[in-house]
Amino acid sequence: MVESRKVLVTGGAGFIGSHLVDRLLNEGYQVSIIDELTTGKLSNLSPAATFYHSDISEAAVDEIFGREQPDIVFHLAARVSVTYSTRNPVDTAEVNVVGTLRLLEAARRMGLEKFIFSSTGGAIYGIPDDNPCSEETPVVPVSPYGLSKYLAEKYIELFHRLYRVNFTNLRYGNVYGPRQDPDGEAGVISIFTQAMLEGRQPRIFGDGTQERDFVYVDDVVEANIKAIERGNNRTFNIGTGQGTSVNDLFEILRELTGFPLEAEHRPRRPGEVQRIFLECSQARTHLDWSPAVGLAEGLRKTVEYYKCEASPSRRSA
Repeated sequence: MVESRKVLVTGGAGFIGSHLVDRLLNEGYQVSIIDELTTGKLSNLSPAATFYHSDISEAAVDEIFGREQPDIVFHLAARVSVTYSTRNPVDTAEVNVVGTLRLLEAARRMGLEKFIFSSTGGAIYGIPDDNPCSEETPVVPVSPYGLSKYLAEKYIELFHRLYRVNFTNLRYGNVYGPRQDPDGEAGVISIFTQAMLEGRQPRIFGDGTQERDFVYVDDVVEANIKAIERGNNRTFNIGTGQGTSVNDLFEILRELTGFPLEAEHRPRRPGEVQRIFLECSQARTHLDWSPAVGLAEGLRKTVEYYKCEASPSRRSA
């Protein structure tokens, strides 16, 4: 019975993690959350989940595992900014690599049923020769962030070979949707949307021709849910298979928000990939997953969310 199964979500107060927590609770799972609230928000938390304010790279993880005894771990906690990682590679590795290793050690000791890892398809392949990228595309990261996620994947695979810890690695495209932080460095859609709604000029780094695979958050949550019972000990791309340029994204959002101005262009940021999108046939075959929300619909839903967040009644609440 689902009701008897316990899950632990790291990063469960964050953008993707909080959506996943809501879905798991709706499915009847008992959910606990670890989040240090660097980017996660208390307002994203459901009172139906047990919350631990903790860092995954610290020893408290062992105590939490012992107390909660989870059957499944969804590991989303991470330093997620490419730009941050180029300035802070050591901290990025401590959280993304050492933190993952600490979770795996706790999972090994208690005989975890499955470890489901949120990796990156947007940063792990580096600058690919061809698009869309499949899971067989050479992994040549050009940022500490991309490398840290790949090293975490390799540790997860090693723990399966040595200790039979079952896993699924999910390599996401550029995830967007409600609750994404518009004040961070990652998440161009939330950043653009918030700026436009506030009458501020969005900044485009570079000439805006760079392309990304934008995948809606509900589709990413669905991939995680599918991975509970499917895709054992495999790695999957999770995206749409289509690239959208930053310039095109700006124009769509400008129309949705009624923004009258042009974007402000800034120099290209170091470590940023020019063009990448993901081939996802393996996820269709082995996870029975494919994206359900198209870009136009997803952007409309996202803009409506931020309009609601910006409303006077919401701000005064």
